[in-house]
Amino acid sequence: MTKNTTSQWLNELHTNGVELSVQELLRYQQLTSLVNLAPKSAPQAQLSGAYLAKQKGRGMEFDEARHYQAGDDIRAIDWRVTARTGKTHTKIYREERERPVFILCDLTASMQFGTQLLLKAVQAAHLTSLISWSAAKRGDKVGALVFNDQLHRECKPLSRKPAVLAICHELLAVQKASNVGITPNIEGFADACARVRRVARPGSLVYLISDFNHVSYAATQHINHLSRHCEVQAMVVNDPLEQALPDVPLVQPVDVTDGQQRQTWLLGDQAQQHAYQQWRVKHTESVEQIFRQAKVKHQFISAGMPLDEQLGTRMGRKR
Repeated sequence: MTKNTTSQWLNELHTNGVELSVQELLRYQQLTSLVNLAPKSAPQAQLSGAYLAKQKGRGMEFDEARHYQAGDDIRAIDWRVTARTGKTHTKIYREERERPVFILCDLTASMQFGTQLLLKAVQAAHLTSLISWSAAKRGDKVGALVFNDQLHRECKPLSRKPAVLAICHELLAVQKASNVGITPNIEGFADACARVRRVARPGSLVYLISDFNHVSYAATQHINHLSRHCEVQAMVVNDPLEQALPDVPLVQPVDVTDGQQRQTWLLGDQAQQHAYQQWRVKHTESVEQIFRQAKVKHQFISAGMPLDEQLGTRMGRKR
């Protein structure tokens, strides 16, 4: 990626790639077609709302007219069809179901990393904003749990624009707090999953947005339980440097740190490059195994490209 390309994208996204602003989150109000929140499977809970269920009964969406049967509600008799056919017919409606959308957004220390365009945390915030605006446009209630290593901010599922603005407000506040020196909390992700498990109503669509670098056994158990009652989708945010070390012509040492430990890597060293890639592949496979066991669909999102480029291409939509 060239410097000019990066600058152009940052200008389009209204961001500097590190801090969050209201303008960059509001931008996704115009890009809701990038994601499809339609149910992928039959409802898993007995809720009322805007999704058509298989059960037929009294509701707002007309399904068919059939012959009157003993026990049918006489108030549902279709008198026009009855008069036309000479046989009593009753109207059948398909019940409506509500499916709240709930988003877990990870802004912890490991997400405060980026090498080409955005910090992973900023990309996660963009994705949270996009999903929230998409849910609001569909008429779904949308809520979120936004957290870093010290803060957990919960937005209860609400409808329309105020719900999204509340989520954007928490994204801004938590990311701003994350830029201050914070000691990493390796159990923070598991704690957040436990909170989502308690607050997400059965039948909800739940998005887990994280780099999943700290998926403990406890977190895995919470995800498994959550997927039994909700439709869960994982959005794995990564950075290009996490996939492979830079390919440089000459071997050169560089110091790297996670804020606590410091190491020296040899860029351009083929043995270290191979060892790093093997470690990364193993980590990715372990995370994917967790998703498969929990029957959670997942998608990889790069912090090195705008969401417009990635989601527009993958879902076959125009920008």
